[in-house]
Amino acid sequence: MALSHELMLIYTTYFVATASPGPSNMAIMGTAMNKGRGAALALAGGVIGGSMLWALLAACGVLTVLATFAQLLLVLKIGGGLYLLWLSYKAGKSALTRTAADKTVISDHRVAYGALFRQGILMHVGNPKAILTWVAIMSVALKPDAAASTLPLIILGCAAICVAVFCGYALIFSTAAMNAFYRRIRRGLDALLACCFAIAGLKLVLSRQ
Repeated sequence: MALSHELMLIYTTYFVATASPGPSNMAIMGTAMNKGRGAALALAGGVIGGSMLWALLAACGVLTVLATFAQLLLVLKIGGGLYLLWLSYKAGKSALTRTAADKTVISDHRVAYGALFRQGILMHVGNPKAILTWVAIMSVALKPDAAASTLPLIILGCAAICVAVFCGYALIFSTAAMNAFYRRIRRGLDALLACCFAIAGLKLVLSRQ
């Protein structure tokens, strides 16, 4: 019974953290409406891969060591923040530019899926909050009195939540209705994405904790 309560608490916390608005979710939404379902799923796959990478490293105890070195975390924060600022620049440039995307839908076969997958990984790997989240989660899974099934249940459950949330955003926002809506608000959405990335990037670059 205690294990089930701990798992539900972990799953709920992870779901709220994953589903709440943030740079990754905003990027998936914008990509789904702009470039289609396949592109959004590629980006979501990268984000999921980044999250699961941290999960496996946490399970191996690597993140616990990393989290104790403030300088390493600082480097990670600055790197992740600079990458988000670069994405902010690209989104801002798109918001200021009138292109054919305002009138036509970009077909999926023109999309660089590999680049989007890498972008998703970099967005999540460059987020130091992911490290601290998984360190906290693994503090429950790796307790001396924890059952042998705790660790795989946590990783598999969080992986399922991660896939459901990020792929769900990709599928929902790639519908025809959302695509038509995007064509009307493209520049405004790009401006919103630019602000979202800029705020998140500056917080990481300027944060000292």
